[in-house]
Amino acid sequence: MNAVDSPVRPTADTLEALYVAHLAEQQRRTEHALQRGGYDALLIASGVEKFAFLDDRPYVFQPNPHFKLWVPLIRHPDSWLVIRPGHRPRLVYVQPEDYWHVPPEAPSGFWVEHFELIVVRTPGDALPYLQLPGELAIVGEADAALGDIVPNNPPEVLNPLHHARAVKTGYELLRLREASALGATAHLAAQSAFREGRSEAAIHAAYLQACGLAERDLPYGNIVALNEHAAVLHYQYQDQQAPAQSLSLLIDAGAHSCGYASDITRTTGNGDASFQALVDAMDAAQLRLVDRVRAGVDYRDIHLASHREIAGVLRQLGIVRMDEDAMLAQGVTSTFLPHGIGHLLGLQVHDIGGFMAGEDGGTIAKPDGHPYLRLTRVLQPGMVVTIEPGLYFIPMLLDKLRATPAAAQVDWALVKHLSAFGGVRIEDDVACRDSGAPENLTRDAFAALG
Repeated sequence: MNAVDSPVRPTADTLEALYVAHLAEQQRRTEHALQRGGYDALLIASGVEKFAFLDDRPYVFQPNPHFKLWVPLIRHPDSWLVIRPGHRPRLVYVQPEDYWHVPPEAPSGFWVEHFELIVVRTPGDALPYLQLPGELAIVGEADAALGDIVPNNPPEVLNPLHHARAVKTGYELLRLREASALGATAHLAAQSAFREGRSEAAIHAAYLQACGLAERDLPYGNIVALNEHAAVLHYQYQDQQAPAQSLSLLIDAGAHSCGYASDITRTTGNGDASFQALVDAMDAAQLRLVDRVRAGVDYRDIHLASHREIAGVLRQLGIVRMDEDAMLAQGVTSTFLPHGIGHLLGLQVHDIGGFMAGEDGGTIAKPDGHPYLRLTRVLQPGMVVTIEPGLYFIPMLLDKLRATPAAAQVDWALVKHLSAFGGVRIEDDVACRDSGAPENLTRDAFAALG
């Protein structure tokens, strides 16, 4: 059984073995990319802390994903990695002497011995360890520049690295499973808070408490939407006051493990039969779409299949009295599902490389009429994707539907009733295997909780 197939958390020895194999694979990919681009070494900046305009208040630090691909460090600005063919990776670790803030701890853990470790006290002290002979590919934002070390981000090096990063190593899959376990635990706490009639802000607080993460440590801002707020796809607020009646909760929220993200959405109702029938139908449809995550499948086909599934739900529940083919031909399903079915997942929630035609770059087009899809590649073993169909009652889109001939086939009374609940989205994180059914990281995490 390979790493893609095993959901069991390994022992410490196995963890280190997975990490060593992960480093070897990143070294192989990097040497390949450097050779293709004609470069001698890769320098990776972790990034710098950024501050609000005209203020000394920093934003939450976001490390360069290329940096945290190699080392499990996510709170470490000003540090650098040096990757050279035939050499052990060099980590220049900035550990300032500081009494205003808590400085980074001394490097420790299973990963340290696999690096040439150089600890310096100031960002400028790193410069001598970065000045190497030959052509340097330097990856980072412009503000990471240090003396004559200026990020150039050569596409001939980045393209093959971005394309390859879609396929996860066994170590990465372990971290993604851990992130799923944290997220599932917190989702259950959020659902309990909803059933207690608590506000969006209080539900969010329950989520944070359950997963043990501060808000700054989340991979993205939680979407915590009660009632009609669930019809706003990226609802960005959290009301402090609970509504008079809590009809539904849509929570789209994840967690981090050593820089790797989970991205989970669940929708919960208050017992209303019509809305519960919608949730159940969407859950069944979502699982059928998850089962399509197989090696060799074009992800665009899963997206198009999601619209057929939505058409089936609309017809089954009597929301739209048309057959599926007619709904698809007239674009009715796009009223209720205006977003893509999902995306790559990993070091970034929307992991890079989703449209790449190959390691030379290029773009694989989205299907006509589907502008918001974030992944168009053919699936490979080790890819981790989200599958997140939704069915929403969005006023501005419903108004447009009313102006079409299909409006006569819509049960507008039922739409009005369900609009008070906002909508349904169900999202799982799914790993493509070498063969057979995919690994559903999210469902496995919930099942482990009983």
